Amino acid sequence: MTIFVSVDLSFDNTYDLVKELALTHKNIKVLPYGERFGGAAPNFFRLIKDVDFSTYDYVSLADQDDIWNADKLSNACDVLKTEKYDAYSSNVMAFWENGTQKLINKSQPQVKYDSLFESAGPGCTFVFSKELALHLQQKLHDIGERSNDILLHDWFAYSFSCTNGYKWFIDAIPSMAYRQHSGNQVGANIGLKSIYTRASLIVGGEGFKKVISQAKILKQEKLVPIQLLLNNTRFSFVKLVFYSFKCRRKLLDKLFFFTLCIIMAIKGPVKYE
Repeated sequence: MTIFVSVDLSFDNTYDLVKELALTHKNIKVLPYGERFGGAAPNFFRLIKDVDFSTYDYVSLADQDDIWNADKLSNACDVLKTEKYDAYSSNVMAFWENGTQKLINKSQPQVKYDSLFESAGPGCTFVFSKELALHLQQKLHDIGERSNDILLHDWFAYSFSCTNGYKWFIDAIPSMAYRQHSGNQVGANIGLKSIYTRASLIVGGEGFKKVISQAKILKQEKLVPIQLLLNNTRFSFVKLVFYSFKCRRKLLDKLFFFTLCIIMAIKGPVKYE
């Protein structure tokens, strides 16, 4: 196993610590340092684009502050190998500094259009086959700077995989402890504040704008939900209501999507630009 590390430009000694680890652990490889990525997505995209995966059977993503189960990788690789899947993700056990823990369940049955609107779980649980990793890598090279318009690397990877016919397994068994703190870019997304924030983004147009932007990059414009969003009329949102249960996996998320589509139908067209 080889660990490739991309360190965002920072004002602490993270890079020095990683370089020191690489000197004593030959399986740790540090990518050239000095660029500010500013977020998880551009940092992970840098790794996917710059690392040569051709000699590896599987590729896994990892954040620096989570705690993996000892058998996380072996279980994931067993699933990919024996069950003939192309990608793996899992539920996680979120935990906070005060000792609170909560299961983040993302393993509901996949539906036809869920990948247009959500990820298959936190990217730190993702494991890809070599074929999928190389295909994703080529896609990122092809789109170039358009990758800067992508909000979340894990959602993008899941949607890309589903669009291109790859089989994805979401494990109900948590594979890691998912650390929550003030610096989480996305995190567990739970609570009334999170629901209000998400609803405000969608009703204001920003949420669906991100969906459309990614869909264009992945050439998903002909899929019915995207066509309806692009039409952006009261009637198109009425029609989207009838696809609600095909656009999200979790029952509460289906109902949330259903309700928002009704609100959008009443409110009328929104600004995506």
